[in-house]
Amino acid sequence: MVNIPLAERMRPKSLDEYVGQSHLVGDGSVLREMIASGNISSFILWGPPGVGKTTLARIVANELNRPFYTLSAINAGVKDVREVIEKAKSQRYFSTPSPILFIDEIHRFSKSQQDSLLGAVEQGIVTLIGATTENPSFEVISPLLSRCQVYILKPLDEDELLTLLKRAITNDTELKKFSFEIKETEAMFRFSGGDARKLYNIMELLVGVNTSSNKIEITNQQVTNILQENIATYDKNGDQHYDIISAFIKSVRGSDPNAAVYWLARMIEGGEDPLFIARRLVILASEDIGLANPNALLMATNCFQAVHSIGMPEARIILSEATIYLATSPKSNSAYQAINDALQLVSKTGNLSVPLHIRNAPTQLMKKLGYGADYKYAHSYNGNFVYQEFFPESLSNTTLYSPQENPREKDILQRLKLLWKNKYKY
Repeated sequence: MVNIPLAERMRPKSLDEYVGQSHLVGDGSVLREMIASGNISSFILWGPPGVGKTTLARIVANELNRPFYTLSAINAGVKDVREVIEKAKSQRYFSTPSPILFIDEIHRFSKSQQDSLLGAVEQGIVTLIGATTENPSFEVISPLLSRCQVYILKPLDEDELLTLLKRAITNDTELKKFSFEIKETEAMFRFSGGDARKLYNIMELLVGVNTSSNKIEITNQQVTNILQENIATYDKNGDQHYDIISAFIKSVRGSDPNAAVYWLARMIEGGEDPLFIARRLVILASEDIGLANPNALLMATNCFQAVHSIGMPEARIILSEATIYLATSPKSNSAYQAINDALQLVSKTGNLSVPLHIRNAPTQLMKKLGYGADYKYAHSYNGNFVYQEFFPESLSNTTLYSPQENPREKDILQRLKLLWKNKYKY
């Protein structure tokens, strides 16, 4: 028993034991109602690590008393998928419900692997439950995604982590041998990051270093010291993946190509999916470089396509080139800030009317009502520009895009000032 990790020992067996995700499993929620009806459809659980995706899949199978097959996309191939489907076929009888096939990290399945699932899901041979830390819209093929509901799981909040902590101390056979005094939880919850598995890892470390007595105090300093000394153990489940990608992103953003390539190498050496890295470069190019160097997005997009076509090990060179290019590019997050500010403005102001002169007028009635009247076609004027209003009246003169201090956007700023005079504050 002691050799079984605490996270596994504390794995819930029923919905009533499950902590978190009340929007999915709370009273009256979609999954709880689906389970109660006994009629469950295929779905994908999308969320960060340690929030209960695998546990929830097992609970669904237990509650419905269905056969449960599990595959990990890291080491399963098309052959493995087909073998499970054949087993599922052999166990099905006339009116029996279909077995559940759980695929962990389904985002790592190739197109051919996902294609091999389609027929079985369509015909109801298996009910698919997939788990992913990546956006399924990008990672799961459209025909499969259209046959699955997508449910989003959230990081556990402090109250939920505290519930898990107290439950482990009270119920776990091994932890009950010790006397715990919870003085502070801020560091423990901060390092856990909403991840139950990390919380349990910290608990095991606290117990592991306590060799002199059966009393364990939980303080911020105690947790911080232990994690600094045992970071490899703390990240033993591969969760360091998120810390390293964070270091990689911050190194590129901080214009340090040397550190960026180092963290890139750490990810490659650790077996990270090269497309995961390439996708982050595309995001970086638009979020952190943006209009300071518009070619960065072209470079990153081409990198993603090339990595997809070439594969490893050669893809490492493509990733390195794109990483260095982005790290050494001038930086601007003006486009990122502009859309965030615009979305915030929309949420505050609601559905304001589109000014009549810039509305479309496809019918005679709309033309009679004034749709499109007085619109000035920019290309009919000198310099392909004419001064007119494009905002709803109540938002006139609102500035959302602010050019930043880099050569490219300084040119943009001068052009905007020339065109719009004093309309916008630049």
